[in-house]
Amino acid sequence: MAEESTGAATAAVTSGNGKTRLTSADVQAGASTARAGKRAGNPYLPEIASVVEIMQETPNIKSFRVRFDDEEAMRAFSFEPGQVGQLGVFGAGEATFAINSSTSDKDYVQFSVMKAGEVTAALHELNVGDKVGVRAPMGCGFPVDAWKGKSILYIMGGIGSAALRATINYTLEHRADYENISILYGARTPLDLTYKYNIVEWEARDDIEAVITVDREFPGWDGRVGFVPAVLEEMAPKPANTIAITCGPPIMIKFVLQSLQKLQFADDQIYTTLEKRMKCGIGICGRCNIGPRYVCVDGPVFSMAELRELPDEM
Repeated sequence: MAEESTGAATAAVTSGNGKTRLTSADVQAGASTARAGKRAGNPYLPEIASVVEIMQETPNIKSFRVRFDDEEAMRAFSFEPGQVGQLGVFGAGEATFAINSSTSDKDYVQFSVMKAGEVTAALHELNVGDKVGVRAPMGCGFPVDAWKGKSILYIMGGIGSAALRATINYTLEHRADYENISILYGARTPLDLTYKYNIVEWEARDDIEAVITVDREFPGWDGRVGFVPAVLEEMAPKPANTIAITCGPPIMIKFVLQSLQKLQFADDQIYTTLEKRMKCGIGICGRCNIGPRYVCVDGPVFSMAELRELPDEM
């Protein structure tokens, strides 16, 4: 168990890949991670929150906006785009999901959940007003500050959009800090596209490029048809001064990485997130390790340069 904090200045250690890890000396006794804000609270203690809005994104994906019952905890909460949290239903369990609200949203925290197992099924049964437990934020985010002055290319498929939505929102809210911004998003059918309200906004903007595609022809769909990797190669983005971020089904990521290599993107220009491998979220259970790294502590955000140094488990 974590030791009680003495209130001293935050102590931290740097892991082998240069990312900062909190230590037991950082724990603020009696506080959840969310309540402690920038300092680490008790990582086992969920913050109680109420469901304030539910959006049916696709037939099997719902987005939940939750608000901490403690107003001080809500005001203190902050996260980096790309960080994740554990969302739980009491009596059913908890699971890891990307925080996909905007970092500027202070009224709620949003998670998107695909119905796939016992915990996600229990989450899908929730109604507005129901209580949930939240352990967040966890992991590291995307290095959006280091990307300033660069072009950003988002490549995502299906529910992979949830892992990138907060980062997309961040770069759009700070549009002047970045050069070109392109979003390539694909799904099996139009029914499987999440955040349709955001897609409308992306396509209406003249300062970004938004390409939306589906895998095959679909009744009523007059948009792009084609698999994401093939469409990416047709777009032929230039790698110069560009960062590519991808998330989606593993098979999509595999072929997207091959396409990026064909387009001559270097490994240190490509990022992805592996939050689906996370279990406990705090480096205790050891079930998310890839070689010497723990996805929940050293990630979930990794560059391909970092992943190349690890066993091939993509």
